Amino acid sequence: MTEPIKVGVTGDVPEDAGLLVPAAVTGTGAPISVFRCDGTFFAVDDTCTHEDASLAEGWVEDCQVECPLHGAAFDLRTGDVLCPPATRPVATHAVEIRGDEVWLFPGTPATGA
Repeated sequence: MTEPIKVGVTGDVPEDAGLLVPAAVTGTGAPISVFRCDGTFFAVDDTCTHEDASLAEGWVEDCQVECPLHGAAFDLRTGDVLCPPATRPVATHAVEIRGDEVWLFPGTPATGA
């Protein structure tokens, strides 16, 4: 687990969209995507577990993200696979809103995940 990282302000993460946090910033060796859906912020590993594709570039609806490459879908709240071809979940990461700042806790699983 690494120290929390300020990744921006709430306005930097549009509803039903992802914000890519590069591997060089996360301290985990892997990129993480922060999403906002239904006014709540979530973070998951950015790379689809099926094939090397960025989930930040995927389609978000109903707190799910669909991989832009082959259509695998993941629950943003839990990281669970919702649709093949992926068979392994993505890791979740805790997110905290402090005022209007978005803080990411890389390596700390989201509560409820």
